[in-house]
Amino acid sequence: MRKVEKELLSITQEECAEVIQAVSKINRFGRDTEWQGVTNKQHLAIEIGDFLAVLKILVEETDINITIDDLESAVDAKLNKLEMYLPHN
Repeated sequence: MRKVEKELLSITQEECAEVIQAVSKINRFGRDTEWQGVTNKQHLAIEIGDFLAVLKILVEETDINITIDDLESAVDAKLNKLEMYLPHN
């Protein structure tokens, strides 16, 4: 594994953890609670954006061989599962 790929995988892992933390804060304190002028909802959007940015680099600039088509296929599969199992209002 190339050094840059290993580094990007580590950064991806860290970004996933930060998304998890942002979700936890929403669950504990609510979406609209602010810390340092940023709501938990805004913080979640920032963290998801950071994750997507790293994912984009990982897909486009490494030899990991995950394509946009692979990701779209995985997204479609997950959406289908959620459609079956997520409670509807």
